Amino acid sequence: MTSPAERRPPRRAVDASRRTRQPTEVRRRLIVEAAVPLIAERGTKGVGVREVAAAAEVSVGTVTYHFESVQEVLSEAMVLHIERYYAALSEAAAKATSGAEGLRLLIDALFTDDTDQHWRMWFDYWNAGERDESFAHGQAERYEAWHGEIQSLVERGRDEGDFVCDDPADFALRFSALADGLALRRLRQAPALTVADARRHLRRFVAAELEG
Repeated sequence: MTSPAERRPPRRAVDASRRTRQPTEVRRRLIVEAAVPLIAERGTKGVGVREVAAAAEVSVGTVTYHFESVQEVLSEAMVLHIERYYAALSEAAAKATSGAEGLRLLIDALFTDDTDQHWRMWFDYWNAGERDESFAHGQAERYEAWHGEIQSLVERGRDEGDFVCDDPADFALRFSALADGLALRRLRQAPALTVADARRHLRRFVAAELEG
């Protein structure tokens, strides 16, 4: 005869997102995820610890337990958004049949009707770097990775015979600077700049620098 304990059905593991006490890394991720749309809507200056806690459906104490400051939350949220954005660009470029095609795909993806929000967040993150070291450090890392992506495509295009370039790293720096400038002008619309025109300026730069 079996005992009551033996007759009980086996306990099933509870999904991490449904546990009352979640692992630290899970709770931190949930808080950071909740901060991303807040930044997109209000900017980093308009988001405080109470807003983050409410969006993540946790207490203010939970936020301050897992993060040293709201700036740390916002910095990680910005990095998360930016990493996702550029990961999609990198994935598209990696599928290109050539370095030249990969660079064209990057240009098309940098400026679309849906990328204005990204650029607003990027420049907000950029400005925040003047006030907080954590923002500045994350931005520097992102720029380094982004320049590396561009440089790799130029080197690939050069090896394939499509590009002529003595210094791909220098080209990557100037290309990203032009992209930032065009993005800022598009957001300000003074004077007006369309998506098509932004792409055209970058393509002309590539042609003048790499296809001469």
